[in-house]
Amino acid sequence: MPDHVILMTMVILFAVLAMGLKLPIGVSLALSALTGALLGGEGLALRHLVEGSFGYFDTILIILTAMIFMKVLQASGILDTITAHLLRTFYRRKIPLLLTVMLVIMFPGMITGSSTAAVLSTGTLVAPVLMKLGLPKLKTAAFIAMGGILGMLAPPVNILVMIMGGGVDMPYVGLTIPLLIIVVPLALAIASWLGYRDIKIMDSASMNDLLPETVEGRFRFSLYMPLLVIFVFMIGPHVIEAIIPDIGIPAIFLIGSFTGIFCGRRFNILRITQEAIPILCILAGVGMFIQVMTLTGGRGWTVTSFLSLSPVLLYLGISISMPLFGAVSAYGSASILGVPFILALINKNAIVTSAALSAVAGLGDLMPPTALAGIFAAQVVGEKNYFKVLRHCLIPAFLVLAMGIGVLLLSPLIEKLVL
Repeated sequence: MPDHVILMTMVILFAVLAMGLKLPIGVSLALSALTGALLGGEGLALRHLVEGSFGYFDTILIILTAMIFMKVLQASGILDTITAHLLRTFYRRKIPLLLTVMLVIMFPGMITGSSTAAVLSTGTLVAPVLMKLGLPKLKTAAFIAMGGILGMLAPPVNILVMIMGGGVDMPYVGLTIPLLIIVVPLALAIASWLGYRDIKIMDSASMNDLLPETVEGRFRFSLYMPLLVIFVFMIGPHVIEAIIPDIGIPAIFLIGSFTGIFCGRRFNILRITQEAIPILCILAGVGMFIQVMTLTGGRGWTVTSFLSLSPVLLYLGISISMPLFGAVSAYGSASILGVPFILALINKNAIVTSAALSAVAGLGDLMPPTALAGIFAAQVVGEKNYFKVLRHCLIPAFLVLAMGIGVLLLSPLIEKLVL
């Protein structure tokens, strides 16, 4: 059977299982991969399925430990306290308020590299506040979804760039400024577009009634120790390398989580650890899907098809293919398409190129049937039809796409200015 036919069958089956039968995304990906192996004459291909499930093991470790850290912040009351403190400080003006809410939503994504982590943690905190401030339910969900995606793109942890960098032997260094050039203007523009017209300013008493309960009065400075530990271990090796070693991102998050056990409210660490597990099944399924794509020739067909495009059509191919493939997974899009696109743009700086491509790939979290950011944001506000949420994400998504392509085109200029 031709390579492209097997690939199309896998994609269609995945869409049917995920959208039609409502099976979990990870299970749908695994079954689609198994079907692809059978159609390719490889039998059950158990070795490849197991190998594929470990394909993103490094990424899984980072996301697992980062999500455990976020769950610790949430259960201990640290996240509630920080959110309430920020909103209480900036509630008097629309733009500062909207930017503060956007930053709060983005924060979990910034340290986990996952839009889902942002939507399901701080997204649930700020959703009632936004709706009480006058933002319609669907726009609230769109605001949260886009905040999750921007958080996934922002430094210090951008998993999409890590995946692409691993494919071209590019270390994860020097990306902070290029990523901020992309994310900061987008955060300002998207927050204003979605919220400025509808949001209302409340008086101090009304705002206090909306805010989550804080525990700052009981624990004072110790409440912020987990964040301080994370900051020291992430920044320290770059400042005083001889004293603070680089122990790796997963270890840093585990130390921060352990510190959080003794700060803030008491909680069951085993229970919140279990709550952090489900999203990892998606990454295992993505690994299986991509492994079988490679095994049956679908990955090679995809790569050669896009690399054979003329220079004029290459940017169009990036704009279309990376978000569309994100319907399987934004991480898969970065792995399968991001690496060859970096090689196709080898005349440009790889750091700036990978940062721009991550913005385009990140839009995959809005693409059905997975549409992780859209689906979970809809659930947060109680909307059953997530397509209604995605409709409000169209203009913001176009802004993200335009920024990504614009940075690619202006890569030489950006390189001279910041690198």
